[in-house]
Amino acid sequence: MTSLNAPANWPKAGDEIDPAKFGPFGESQLLRYAAASGDDNPLHLDRDLACAAGLEAPPVHGMLLMSCFEPALRVWRGDLVVARLAGKFLKPILVGEGVEISGRVVRASADGRPELTMRLIARGFGGDLAILAEATLVSAEAPA
Repeated sequence: MTSLNAPANWPKAGDEIDPAKFGPFGESQLLRYAAASGDDNPLHLDRDLACAAGLEAPPVHGMLLMSCFEPALRVWRGDLVVARLAGKFLKPILVGEGVEISGRVVRASADGRPELTMRLIARGFGGDLAILAEATLVSAEAPA
């Protein structure tokens, strides 16, 4: 059942976004992100410190990786906006690596204010699961 608020082509459970690649992320990107975000944790910026912590290279900031979900969703459906995004970090992505974003609709509601719940995944280019996330998307044109 579709409400008057939902677009005629409202997504349904099981619909998937096309995979999108981001990166590889370089040291200069991490430096710029640290300056813009205020997250200047030396673990992300100092290769020797990262190695001392048992990593092969500095890890990419988690929020920088989380920011990759929104453009992937926007390419899939430019008529939707992210209302909520939460993620669990499972494996670090290191400098020189990138991620592939994928996802699918797990719940689609067209009642009241149309809303989607998306399960999102970020995998390293080697296939390792880095982030498991969930997003709530709403129509950009629906009233608040």
